[in-house]
Amino acid sequence: MVESGSESLVVTAGLDECFSMVTDFENYHEWAHDVKQATVLTRDSSGRPISVEFRASALGRSTHYTLDYDYAQAPNKLSWHMSDGDIMRSIVGSYAFEPAGSGTRITYDLAVELVIPLPGFVKRRAEMRILSTLKELKTRIES
Repeated sequence: MVESGSESLVVTAGLDECFSMVTDFENYHEWAHDVKQATVLTRDSSGRPISVEFRASALGRSTHYTLDYDYAQAPNKLSWHMSDGDIMRSIVGSYAFEPAGSGTRITYDLAVELVIPLPGFVKRRAEMRILSTLKELKTRIES
């Protein structure tokens, strides 16, 4: 079963700065609590990361997964999907950016399907942890 969530907030930074922060994958470990390491595997002809392997903590264990990124709507949106993973069957997500006064509204959408089913209370805790990534991003951008 696919579990999904969405969160939106406004940061006091421009759209380009926000987009630059979310595409700086190799430094995610500095602000995204659960990301332990991110390694860019491939880049496009413009030098943008296309395939990124992550090592993260999830559900009390270490997990590995590879996300493939789509820049078709850049810098207004960055989308991704999982191409390889160990405890997830699929991950599909996006960051959307739109001007909001003197800042930028960031909307984070994520859908995850795990290999094994989880009890409801564990799913809710995991969803809250995943969506807190947006708050961590806001803290990083505004620091």
